[in-house]
Amino acid sequence: MEGKEGEAMKSKGTTIWCLLALVLGILVVAAAVLTVLKQCKFFKKHRTPSSPVNKNYADALEVTLQFFDIQKSGKLVDDRIPWRGDSGLEDGSEVGLDLSKGMYDAGDAMKFGFPMAFTATVLSWAILEYGDQMNAVKQLGYAQNSLRWITDYLINAHSSETVLYIQVGDPEIDHKCWERPETMSERRPVTQVNASFPGTEVAAETAAALASASLVFKNNDPAYSGSLLMHAQQLFTFADTYRGSYSISIPKVQEFYNSTGYGDELLWAASWLYHATQDDSYLRFVTELNGQSFADPENTTWFSWDDKLAGVQVLLSRILFFGSKDLSTIENIHLQMYRKAAESVMCGLLPGSPTATSSRTDGGLIWITEWNPLQYAVASAFLAILYSDYMLTSQTETLYCSGNSYKPDDLHNFAISQADYVLGANPMNISYLVGYGSRYPLYVHHRGASIPVNADTGCQDGFKWLYSENSNPNIAVGAVVGGPALNDSYSDTRDNVKQSEASTYNSALFVGLLSGLLKTSSVVMSYT
Repeated sequence: MEGKEGEAMKSKGTTIWCLLALVLGILVVAAAVLTVLKQCKFFKKHRTPSSPVNKNYADALEVTLQFFDIQKSGKLVDDRIPWRGDSGLEDGSEVGLDLSKGMYDAGDAMKFGFPMAFTATVLSWAILEYGDQMNAVKQLGYAQNSLRWITDYLINAHSSETVLYIQVGDPEIDHKCWERPETMSERRPVTQVNASFPGTEVAAETAAALASASLVFKNNDPAYSGSLLMHAQQLFTFADTYRGSYSISIPKVQEFYNSTGYGDELLWAASWLYHATQDDSYLRFVTELNGQSFADPENTTWFSWDDKLAGVQVLLSRILFFGSKDLSTIENIHLQMYRKAAESVMCGLLPGSPTATSSRTDGGLIWITEWNPLQYAVASAFLAILYSDYMLTSQTETLYCSGNSYKPDDLHNFAISQADYVLGANPMNISYLVGYGSRYPLYVHHRGASIPVNADTGCQDGFKWLYSENSNPNIAVGAVVGGPALNDSYSDTRDNVKQSEASTYNSALFVGLLSGLLKTSSVVMSYT
């Protein structure tokens, strides 16, 4: 009897434990369901995270990325542009360096390191945030290859710890010619910044480019990533130790890519280095050490190749949205300052906000300057889609603008409005992305596009192609041209440089914007 009773008791105990386990399992499942329902409720208020890919933006992204192939210098590999060939193969040889790679900045054959590095930083940022979307439409590889074409050049341009070559070609000589890069024969001198003639902004921007790119390549090429990071850290130390503007050290750059200051680039570089290393010294640099002197939170600025403050504010806001580390009181105070400044930028972009900027065309485009106005519109929209997705991913439901409340969708819709304007939803009914849509600029200010491949022309006689009444024989696919005037008009003429010249940084910013709009998305909480 005792044996049978013992077995019965044991069986009963087992049954009780099974019931308890079942109840516990039900509770766990219920809690999980409640969490999912809560998240679904949030997403229902905003956007469905499983939305399909937007084909229009996917097609536009495929077009945009081709412009980097058009701009490549050096020995081309698997290039997709039939009218481009090898060029600049001897660049850097006079100082014993291989500076053949890199990209021409716009419609000429100059390599300007400052905007080229910015192009790389923006491309990296876009890949880090939206690489999965790019991959879904089979464009990630092209973006990474274009990025690496620039970073290979930047590594070679950093020939020692305190020397950075920041330019290939003489713009005065270059601009006296109108010829294809493949046939140019003029001397192409190189220009450097160093300890005696510093260039803090260009060295810091290059550090930002290499630090951000190190994150892009960290998993699939750790050795290359490590090299990028080493150069980034050395360049940041160089930029910070020998502070001075390259516009003062090399006055000639003022005519082309003049810098208005280097504090923003130091913050930008340190922010990217913090993300790349998690080294608290870089966080201290942007907070307690230099937050007050360089951040200028009360002054809203426009993100561009020259001014990185708005980008810094959005990038550092990321730490508060997704940060996993304990912040010191002073770090938290400064990061809150950056986030508040980022919110001010966002509020300025939203059309219905009490603090909305009046710098817009009647067609709704953000418009800041007659020179390359689309840069500012696209850059603003890129920051807006990033901030919208930061809010969405962190389940931050509301942005407050002087008493009014806005949702992530409001920023998302603003970004859509700018992208759609570029793609043809504008008073001119023209796509400012060359090669996209049924109507786009045919007279882009671009040497290679304007000269037939088989033309036998040199430096001077090539100008007949600049002033030709015929449309470009070669399509500058992916070029985002300068854009419209304040009255939304556009004059499609080759010598209308303000409106018809494209640039790599325009395309990089548009890659970021389009990638963020491919589908409703969350962003990664950590780059590492």
